[in-house]
Formats: sequence, C-alpha cells, structure tokens
Amino acid sequence: MRYKVFTSESVAEGHPDKICDQISDSVLDEALKVYPPSRVAVETLVTKNQVVMAGEVTCPKQLPFEKIARSIIKDMGYTKDIYNFSFRSPISIFIHEQSPDIARGVNHQGAGDQGMMFGYATNETKELMPLPIILAHGLVKTMDNARKNKKIPYLRPDGKSEVKVAYQNGKPLSVQKVILAVPYDPKIDKTRLKKDLFKFVVKPVLNKYQFSINSKDLIVNGTGRWEIGGPASDTGVTGRKIMVDTYGAMARQGGGCFSGKDPTKVDRTGAYAARFIAKNIVAHKLSERCEVQLAYVIGHSDPVGKAIETFNSHQQDLEKIEKFAWGLIDLSVAGIIKALKLQRPIYRKTARYGAFGNPNYPWEKITP
Repeated sequence: MRYKVFTSESVAEGHPDKICDQISDSVLDEALKVYPPSRVAVETLVTKNQVVMAGEVTCPKQLPFEKIARSIIKDMGYTKDIYNFSFRSPISIFIHEQSPDIARGVNHQGAGDQGMMFGYATNETKELMPLPIILAHGLVKTMDNARKNKKIPYLRPDGKSEVKVAYQNGKPLSVQKVILAVPYDPKIDKTRLKKDLFKFVVKPVLNKYQFSINSKDLIVNGTGRWEIGGPASDTGVTGRKIMVDTYGAMARQGGGCFSGKDPTKVDRTGAYAARFIAKNIVAHKLSERCEVQLAYVIGHSDPVGKAIETFNSHQQDLEKIEKFAWGLIDLSVAGIIKALKLQRPIYRKTARYGAFGNPNYPWEKITP
C-alpha cells in the first residue's frame, strides 16, 4: 500500500445502476426460493419512465418478473410522478431459458463461464475491508436511512458518496474530504442541506471509525443544485458498479459483475470464495493485507489458476499461508456453492452498499 491518499466512492440504493442490480438480484432470489438449482442471468435497464428486463431464467415455475420489478422500485421510494420514473412506469420483458450449450457444461457442475476473480482483505478496519470504501458505503446507507426515517425528510431517492483518506506507512491516518450528492426538495436552502447531512450522516459514520472532519471538508452537490435524481436523469444498467460492489478500486477487479447471476456463474461465486480466503488469511494474522486470484474455464469445475499476493505484509512463511489458504474451501464450483450455501435467496441485499464487509454474508465468516 504505497498510496499517500486513496479515494473510493459508493452509491445510494436508489442510484439508477443499483435499481437495476436489485431488480436483477431479486429475480434470482425469487428463482432460488422456487428451485435452488435455478439458472439465472438477468440484465435490467432503466431510463426515463421505462424499465427493460432481458436475459435467461431456467426455473420450473414462471416467475412474476413485472411484479418483482415494481415492488423493488416502490420500496426504494420512486412513488411520485415528479421523478419521471416510478413503480408505475412501463416495463418491457425479454427473458427466455438458458442456452443449451451453456447448460450442457454447467449441468455437469462446471463453471458457467471463463474468467478471473479477485478477493481482498486488509486489517485497517474491523470488517477487514479498505477504510475508504467502508466509509463510502456507510455514508450512502445512512443517507438513505435519513430519508426513509424522516430525519432528513426532504431528500429524494438516488445519491452518491466519495471519501478521500490519507495514509501513512500503509495505515489510514485521517479523512481529508467527504463528498455527498443527493437530490432534494428545491424549497430547502442548500445551507440547511449541508448542515443536516453533516450532523445526521457524516459525523455518525466517521465517529464509528474514530475519524472526523470539519464541515468545510464536506462537499455537497458539486454543481450546486440537484432536484430530480434516478433514471430520468441518468440511465442505469445492471453490473456497472463493480468497484462499488467490491473494494472501491483498492484491489484488482476481474471484470465480471455479480448481480443477476446464479451461483454457477464464477464471476460471482469465485469472487466470494476469493474474498473468503483473503479475509481468513488476514483474520488469522498470517498477513496484514492480502489479495487472492482465482481463474476458471467454462465447463470445468476446478480453477485453472490460483495465486496469493501479500504485498510484503505477510507475518508467516508464504508456503504456510498457501497451505492454509487452499485448505479452507473446496474451490470447485460445486464445492464453493455447497460450502458457502449459495443457492439461497440472499442476493438483493448484496446489490446495495457492497457485497463485502457485512458479517451476515456467508463468505464473510471467519473459520475457527
């Protein structure tokens, strides 16, 4: 970790891309409720007053795609005509069964695609995640909650955060800057908006990690004004926030997104397994910082490549670390699915505020 400063961003649950991720993952959840081995690869697109769902679903029961989408959109607060997008907006659905050529390999417990995945962990936070992304997630989550519980009732759906952290010798030293963007009722003065966000969002989140900033180091709505957010102002698509979903760009990214993909898709499953290994290496004090790479080929069960990088922060012999790491979990696709119990309806929650760092997720568990 040689950066003197590092910045990461996150987005609110009502961000257009996150609307899409949550709709796609809610389809997956519904399919897994009906039939755990269901195959799902669903993409969603949202724009002004329009939703488009497309992809493949193989499930013994016809799923209520439109109902799922409308429920998610309503839950995120898109209920007013002024937003030019709501749970009443038209929905177009283009979903069919999985390609038989792909199913052929997957049905024999092979990977659903080729690709490489990375997992990462660092001891700079209790979640064993990089501080910038953990703070960024906390800020948008707290901002969303402030809107929902009426602490800041004039906020509207959508929003973003950005956090700049100073480092010294690889350790977080201070938070230098916080940036928040959120649409709000234009009747409210911007001075009040900044004051409320600083009091109810920024201070509680930073205090949780024993950091603080002055209000002058908070930037709110860089253009000065933001009234209407959501798909009417910015088209959203499933899978466009892969850095938000992972490590805030502090670790390498394999390139494949998670949302809308069932657990046979190694973009998702391999990344979870890699995080599980990296986190346990750091949790067991074998290294202060760790990155794990896995690589798979479509139709093949076991990884064709696996590697560990400790950034010279290892506290044990590298051979001992590798022996520990590769003994933690069966890295075949079926082995990961079984060990982490991935064929369950748990995915909509992972599509907001990041897929890593939440102790309730099975890939976040620390072995004895």
